[in-house]
Amino acid sequence: MAPLPNVALAQDTGPGQAPASGIPSITVHPDPNAQPAAPTVVPPPEPAIGVTIDWQVKNRFRLFRDEKDFQRHVTAAAGRSVLATEQALAAETGGRGWARDTVVRLCTDAAGRVADECQRDGVRESYLAPADHRIEARLAGAVDPAAQCTWTFEDGDSLPRSVTAPCAEPVNLRVVFGKPTIAVVDIVAPGGATAGGATAVQPARRATTEILVQDLLIAGLGDSIASGEGNPDRPVVLSDEGFCFRRFGGGGRNEFFRPGRQGFKGDKACESGGAGIGSDGDRAEWARLSARWMSAPCHRSLYGYQLRAALALAVENPRLAVTFLPLACTGATIETGLFAGQPSRELNCGTSGSASCPRQMPGQIAQLRDLVAKAQKAHPQRGLDLVFLTIGANDVDFSGLVADVIIDASAERTLFRRAGVIGSVEASQRAIDTTLPTGFQRLRGALKPLLGGSLERLVYVSYGHPALSPQGGACPTSRDGFDVHPAFGVDGDRLARISQFVERGFFPRLKALATCTGGVACAAPARDRMTFVDAHQPVFADHGFCARAAEDPPFDRDCFATDGTSFATSPVEGATAPLNCAARPSDFRPYAPRARWIRTANDSYFAAMTFPEGVSPTMQPSDLHDATWGVLSAVYGGAVHPTAEGHAAMADAALPAARGVLGLPQPDTAITAEPLPPALPSSGAAGPLPTPPVPQTAGSGALPGR
Repeated sequence: MAPLPNVALAQDTGPGQAPASGIPSITVHPDPNAQPAAPTVVPPPEPAIGVTIDWQVKNRFRLFRDEKDFQRHVTAAAGRSVLATEQALAAETGGRGWARDTVVRLCTDAAGRVADECQRDGVRESYLAPADHRIEARLAGAVDPAAQCTWTFEDGDSLPRSVTAPCAEPVNLRVVFGKPTIAVVDIVAPGGATAGGATAVQPARRATTEILVQDLLIAGLGDSIASGEGNPDRPVVLSDEGFCFRRFGGGGRNEFFRPGRQGFKGDKACESGGAGIGSDGDRAEWARLSARWMSAPCHRSLYGYQLRAALALAVENPRLAVTFLPLACTGATIETGLFAGQPSRELNCGTSGSASCPRQMPGQIAQLRDLVAKAQKAHPQRGLDLVFLTIGANDVDFSGLVADVIIDASAERTLFRRAGVIGSVEASQRAIDTTLPTGFQRLRGALKPLLGGSLERLVYVSYGHPALSPQGGACPTSRDGFDVHPAFGVDGDRLARISQFVERGFFPRLKALATCTGGVACAAPARDRMTFVDAHQPVFADHGFCARAAEDPPFDRDCFATDGTSFATSPVEGATAPLNCAARPSDFRPYAPRARWIRTANDSYFAAMTFPEGVSPTMQPSDLHDATWGVLSAVYGGAVHPTAEGHAAMADAALPAARGVLGLPQPDTAITAEPLPPALPSSGAAGPLPTPPVPQTAGSGALPGR
């Protein structure tokens, strides 16, 4: 939509006041011989029947610096759910993703922390405590297009502001934070008449309204599902050539080739051993070519469900603003992540990778307390209106269960079991019985004071099942989507056991802990009960990581072989052409609609290919070709996490609960229809996707890894 004209408002001057600086004064000397003018009869204004003042907040998702980024979502969301909006934006970008441009225009620093001040649409604002909001007012109803309108705005403190402009044009102004502004517009029709020597002026028609912007302070807390792991804002660009990785164990061929990072000039082969390959120069160059995130230390993404839900509230409510505090961090547990700090996932920050990330991210609750305190310095009554939360999977070592399912080769299983990477259902059950109850009790004590003594405004969004097959039950034994590493392959028997544990143990226990039910004792259930969201869980049953469809992107159908033969096995072939299909690795479209809403290991590698900088020193790779790096590069970018479609569906699930807690209206029209992923054009240069149908209701999330 083209930008609307901005009618500037003049500040009225009161009696005896000098005109504003820069405005020339004019002295008029009356002619003593002039005849007096005929009197002008000015009747009082009449009510403007059928005319109202319509107003809206501009760029009202305040994390976005530029109006154009917000307006893009407003346009895409017309009549659509968040899921359908995501699919429409995917079509618009050819599956490359809408966030790749927006991520450089946020009110955050290089590490993804919200800024104290932010220049939004050319005006420097306090992000946490804005002094005012920019609004647009216009007339709605039957108005003569040739009429002139005199607008007056008064907030009771400053002098009234007024402007005269054609009634067809909107008026833009800034209104004071938290204070009503009275808007009055007098509509004057063109022309007039004379009678008996006097000029009779048609009475102005007057409309009036009160303008009061509600600014919602919304925070997002939690783990990798809350942060949007698996969906980098700028995906990695892979090379057509192969990059060598070693394997554990000395028997047989112990190296393999996969696509490297495009533009890397260092050594791509394994023959030279560790000499020089792990140099600072090579690592720095490698880091500059990595995927980019809204927050690299936390793998926090604009595609995460918490941000998408907060953004949707701003899109669908024109008269409020949303100040969003994104704090969720991949790998977080209640103890390490929410309360205590946690190691950063990556150490190269910024959209160019030129800035250094902090090695440790502070605890999210401490960050939240600090941000709220800063906001209250300027506005003492300002407090949190809503908090989104997803936490608990890392507390029960769900990533260890994932490792147990997908690490299939004996050498890697032995080594990773010794390192404590592979978990067990028995250990996870013990954590459910002991660790989680204590953690939730601590959470209540910490978050209740920040939410006015009641956790009703804490919206806990549960996980969805990531591994259910559209044919029923858990996904079967297969290497489909997991052959990016030779040691990977889904073990159907182990997965079936873990799936039963998730459905019968983990999910029910999370709900009981959040809602003070199922034998969970809370000191004050009415105030300790969180608003819980889990009705979305059945939706993911048809969208697990093993789901495929004829409409999936051509690259997926042609290059990710269902029998686990996606990549060249010969080192000679792999060095120059690592894929067995005719497409280029860069043809992968991470944000194209597809049947699966869960990232496979192949997806994770092709979208993010993450260097595991944040792992413990004992797990740190010795060089870029290290066997540990070969394993972790395929999973640390978000394997077994929701895609952007999955996160959009989660946002749709969370929105009704959020609206209810905030007292906001539900959308006027119901949004229905099952989303069907449209196909991308064949590999090569991607053309536009067809516009998808409007999808049905809410979705879910998946369980996170570390």
